[in-house]
Amino acid sequence: MSEEFITLTENTGTLRDKTIFITGASRGIGRAIALKCAADGANIVIAAKSAQPHPKLPGTIYSVAQEVENAGGKALALQVDVRDAQRVEEAMVETADKFGGIDAVVNNAGAISLTNVASTPPKRYDLMQSINSRAVYLTAHLALPYLKKSGSAHILSLCPPLNLQPKWLGPFAPYALSKFGMTILSLGLAEELREAGVSVATLWPRTLVATAAIEFAVGNREMFEQSRKPAIMADAAYEVLATKDAALTGRQLIDEELLAERGVRDFTDYAHNPANADSLTRDLFLD
Repeated sequence: MSEEFITLTENTGTLRDKTIFITGASRGIGRAIALKCAADGANIVIAAKSAQPHPKLPGTIYSVAQEVENAGGKALALQVDVRDAQRVEEAMVETADKFGGIDAVVNNAGAISLTNVASTPPKRYDLMQSINSRAVYLTAHLALPYLKKSGSAHILSLCPPLNLQPKWLGPFAPYALSKFGMTILSLGLAEELREAGVSVATLWPRTLVATAAIEFAVGNREMFEQSRKPAIMADAAYEVLATKDAALTGRQLIDEELLAERGVRDFTDYAHNPANADSLTRDLFLD
């Protein structure tokens, strides 16, 4: 799938030489964010588990590192399981040693199971909590010594705005808990780090995004026809990371709304199939 990013010229070059640590960046939305920021001259850490090719899913930390270099950025490929505190800490040290610091952390790695409590095995429950909400705590906890030295630091987590309506909780409370946990931690971090000047925000897609999660975990590849490309989340994430003076801290952002604030008027080309741009499926947790 080709990337079709929109460049909003007022921010061009803002991320040059900034170091961005992205979890789950070997494919999907994480990869798209990596390439978008790389095109602006950023240093990208591809922190993901995928060191070996998968028979069904393209992309490894090394293939994305090469794409980052080709796009104009500098890359560091690190095999990281965000559940492993020691490995995450080592990755932060390796990042700072190579690039001199850390300016942003993007919590993109995720686990999903759209099952209710009765149908969710304990191992799957623990997996979602540890890869989703716990990882926001862990990456922030371990990156903060570096972020506080940045002068323009960001923590961006890909999770939904809080919505506790029963229709979202009853069918899959374990997953909802893990994603809303990311949001609650982010809101708390925004207040905790306000005086330190570290911006903390969340970002969620207005519509389904054509990724492996849609194909294998939520539905099937036919749902791509009602989805947008990962590029829309990459463009929105770039706008967050390029925003200065912590102007977005504490906000629960939606990709389309943020891009509209920044001047985007036509979203047709973001659709996986532009002919279906007016009939896309709204993402989970959005009424």
